[in-house]
Amino acid sequence: QVQLAESGGGLVQAGGSLRLSCAASTSIFSFRFMGWYRQAPGKQRELVAIINSGNMPNYADSVKGRFTISRDSAKNTVFLQMNNLNAEDTAVYYCTLKVSTRSEYWGQGTQVTVSS
Repeated sequence: QVQLAESGGGLVQAGGSLRLSCAASTSIFSFRFMGWYRQAPGKQRELVAIINSGNMPNYADSVKGRFTISRDSAKNTVFLQMNNLNAEDTAVYYCTLKVSTRSEYWGQGTQVTVSS
């Protein structure tokens, strides 16, 4: 069983930046992707950014050019650098790790609030 520990959420003014981190509890040598989804109040959970084991990223159109996902394989950690935040980015951000079709893990979520 893999546990994901998220950190880095908080309150920031519009135009500001935050960096989210997600650390896996065990070493991960092979996986499909790891990354971030988010869920705003009253909305469905949506993809933000994911990165595969070959370090190829995939971003939602709404965050392209503002967010950057990266991975430190030695520390089993994925980062999400979020710049130029706006009110539409306010949500609970969830870290996810998809090891295989039948093996997927989620973190508890971290709140990101952007004030205008």
